[in-house]
Amino acid sequence: MFARTLADNAELRPLEPWQAVEFAEHAERVRGDIDRYIPWARQVVDEATAREFLQAYALKQAKDQGRIYGIWLDGVLQGGTVFRTFDAAMGVCEAGVWLAVEARGRGLITTAVRHMIDWAFATRGMHRVEWLCDPRNTASAAVAERLGMTCEGVLRQGFVLDGDRRDVQVWSILADDHRSNNRQPTE
Repeated sequence: MFARTLADNAELRPLEPWQAVEFAEHAERVRGDIDRYIPWARQVVDEATAREFLQAYALKQAKDQGRIYGIWLDGVLQGGTVFRTFDAAMGVCEAGVWLAVEARGRGLITTAVRHMIDWAFATRGMHRVEWLCDPRNTASAAVAERLGMTCEGVLRQGFVLDGDRRDVQVWSILADDHRSNNRQPTE
């Protein structure tokens, strides 16, 4: 099994259908903090819906169209990251995240997504990684900025959640930007 250390007692690893009970319990704990921005928070309400959600990502991964990872802190699932979309032929993917309130402020999301971006560009040869968020989600936009992404604009009323039309802020980083940001200074 693969696991990536994010910090002391924190790791990123695949989140799979066999973990449906743990994911359902996690969803129940974080729902009130994330459901205004994360659609699945309202859909995953028990073990069956958790398994269905995780199975959909397992199928996406099998088709090379997406992936989901969990973030564990002190052995407890506290959040996660996704490649919500992954189009290897076009070289474009979208990263997304969520994190429990008690795990915030430690840089876990920034570190986790940085690993994902590195993998997407260096291992998979992607050209563009996107980040979409509600403009009111200033914490999400701050992560995109820390990752060196560029805010490209807003898709007005480009997303519907519970019948509410919302704007979508579009951020991205290109492979060339990423290489430039990660160049070591020469002496």
